[in-house]
Amino acid sequence: MIRNYVKIAWRNLVRNRVFSAINIVGLAIGLATCLLISLFVLDELSFDRFHAKSDRIVRVVFRGTVQGGKMNEAHVMPPVARTLQADYPEVQEATRLRHGGMPQFLIGDNLFNEESMAFADSNFFQVFSFPLLQGNPKTALSRPNTVVLTKPTALKMFGRDNALGKTVQVKGSNVPLTVTGVMDEIPANSHFHFDVFTSMASLAESKSPSWMTSEFFTYLVLPKGYDYRQLEAKLPQVVEKYMGPQIETAFGMKYAQFRQKGNDIGLFLQPLTAIHLHSDSPYDLEPAGNIQYVYLFSAVALFVLLIASINFMNLSTAGASKRAKEVGIRKVMGSLRLELTFQFLIESLLLTAIALGVALALVYAALPLFNSLSGKTLTFSFVDAPWLLPGLLLFGVFVGVLAGSYPAFFLASFKPVAVLKGRFTFGKSTISLRSGLVVFQFFIAILLMVGTTVVYRQLDYIQNKKLGYDKDQVLVLSNTWALGPKEEIFRDLLLQDPRVVNVSHSGYLPAGPSNNNNFFVYPDNHSTQLVKTLRYDVDYNYIPTLGMEVVAGRNFSKSFGTDSTGVILNEAAAKAFGWKANAIGRTITRPDREGTKATYQVVGVVKDFHFRSLHERITPLVMVLAKAPGTMIVKVKTREVSGLLASIKKRWSDFGADQPFSYSFLDERFMKTYESEQRIGQILRIFSGLTIFVACLGLLGLATFTAEQRTKEIGVRKVLGASVGSIVGLLSKEFVKLVLIALVLASPVAWYAMDKWLQAFEYKIAVSWWMFALAGVLAIAVALLTISFQSIKAALINPVHSLRGE
Repeated sequence: MIRNYVKIAWRNLVRNRVFSAINIVGLAIGLATCLLISLFVLDELSFDRFHAKSDRIVRVVFRGTVQGGKMNEAHVMPPVARTLQADYPEVQEATRLRHGGMPQFLIGDNLFNEESMAFADSNFFQVFSFPLLQGNPKTALSRPNTVVLTKPTALKMFGRDNALGKTVQVKGSNVPLTVTGVMDEIPANSHFHFDVFTSMASLAESKSPSWMTSEFFTYLVLPKGYDYRQLEAKLPQVVEKYMGPQIETAFGMKYAQFRQKGNDIGLFLQPLTAIHLHSDSPYDLEPAGNIQYVYLFSAVALFVLLIASINFMNLSTAGASKRAKEVGIRKVMGSLRLELTFQFLIESLLLTAIALGVALALVYAALPLFNSLSGKTLTFSFVDAPWLLPGLLLFGVFVGVLAGSYPAFFLASFKPVAVLKGRFTFGKSTISLRSGLVVFQFFIAILLMVGTTVVYRQLDYIQNKKLGYDKDQVLVLSNTWALGPKEEIFRDLLLQDPRVVNVSHSGYLPAGPSNNNNFFVYPDNHSTQLVKTLRYDVDYNYIPTLGMEVVAGRNFSKSFGTDSTGVILNEAAAKAFGWKANAIGRTITRPDREGTKATYQVVGVVKDFHFRSLHERITPLVMVLAKAPGTMIVKVKTREVSGLLASIKKRWSDFGADQPFSYSFLDERFMKTYESEQRIGQILRIFSGLTIFVACLGLLGLATFTAEQRTKEIGVRKVLGASVGSIVGLLSKEFVKLVLIALVLASPVAWYAMDKWLQAFEYKIAVSWWMFALAGVLAIAVALLTISFQSIKAALINPVHSLRGE
């Protein structure tokens, strides 16, 4: 029986080649899109879940506001871990991680670069599930000056030799580090990645009692089933008890008075598995993901699959008249309704199986491109994921039943007497359903078109917005500290090149990774008016090199010896201090935790510039004249940048630096800040195009069927003198009306969704009416182009052939 059902189903699919092809292509694209996006979404949701205690680990973060200046830091103070573990029994374990940069490692005369290092507490491997291939995880980091290497790093440094017990040395340090463990490479779906873990006991700062400095990423293990919010509710007491006295010493006011001034600071907890998608700290261990994009892509995957399923339902019900007599004869011959329903479901499942096979081929072909666009290394392997094959089979059955259930029940419900006498007609409910499904398809298509337009316009706005500094033709030379005392000579040689306009020494950069430093100061000896700012250590050439505009006062100058205690503010800082245009000559004072003070005089004010992402508002900034070697900012003027880079690289080599020549362009660093948005925009454009294409396939099928249904009507109209244009208009009018309805319904939803997305940016475009008009025009144009081919073909048929049957 099943074999007979499959044979009949195959014959019907072959007989209706056009409709079958449209359904298979549409379903295949929908399934392939859904599978690709599912791989992306599952990867995003899997971050840090491989740890055995992932559901019990939380990270301590620091948030607050001081005089309106926001602080949102993923790292906290050195004593937080041991204090919470000592004071609260629910904290079963506490461990810390501290970024150690990318130092150079020496083994004999061999120098190793580009290894990222972190300091970790001795119980680090008891909290996190990073199995050691060699060494004891309980004791590997218990002693000072010990390190654990990842397997690739151990192979790079020691080859095939056993690394345990061997020593490495950080360049510039005389203390050797003993290798006490080798671990496997950290999985890609971890929120941090390091090559070398050094014992935290090696770092003197880790023992500091200060609650006024941070930089320590702190993780707690809580009891199984424990709600972390219960502990979080107790943390304000910790801040008041331990940080309060140090605030009083530093700022000269009690903690209660500090709070009464509108300041609010505190410790909060963040579940480990929420860090990747929900962390909003600008200085995290690695760039985080975004849960909104997970929701967005999940919706797109669902939409494309729904549209492909709707196509199937539409075409199956529209082609019902061709199957009506077949159903009638089968019923007269004794077929039961259940058997007919099963027959049509078999056809649906057969078509879905073919589409699934095509979809798998599309996924394998498109995965490298998708990985390139998404920045991931996703794989699609039945060997690595044995659950994948049964999952796909169940998924195919689900889609087949979902797409074929309505047509199956609809076709099986025909009354044999009516269809055999030729009195079969579609009910109004069937036509209304089909129209509603077309409206839904273009509702989704218009949503995606408006979304794509808004994303593109916002990214274009970011790229072309005036930032308050000149990011074009600016080179950033990293690791210039490796030149040692020759760094200034190197700088002078660069300035002698006519292609170089200016050179500045500073690791504080307005785009990309940068040094950062919170700077708490108060104006004109008003110690109760504490303001949180950022401090930039700059030299005399910083402002002219970056093309910033001085709106009041002057730049730092070697002619003024007092500039060593001078500062330059941005406009936001002048406003925060209450000075606005009268800042020159005023003073600011910086207290510290020991109670000492440093006073600076304002010598200049620069126009506000964007030194952080456009997601954030410009905050107060103070520039201090300070020697900051290590990074050079080079303003150039040449079209042959490659020639200049070759010249600079040669000079670098001539100085015998043991660090590789490393550079970047400031404009590229700026755009890298929005790499996530750019990738999302590209992927959204591709999937929007696919969604529209699948919707058009369905529209083409319906237009084909409509033209076939009205062949005799078209013939009669042509005999009576109707023009080709009027017939095309007649066939197109109904579909255009449905697209217009979809536009009306989609516009408010699209406006709301994109307005919510834009709220993540402090500086953004406005959602304008023309974006919806453009989406409507494009949707109508696409619909007309899809329909017109079949409409014109039907209108050009000789009426003699159309009416021959009469």
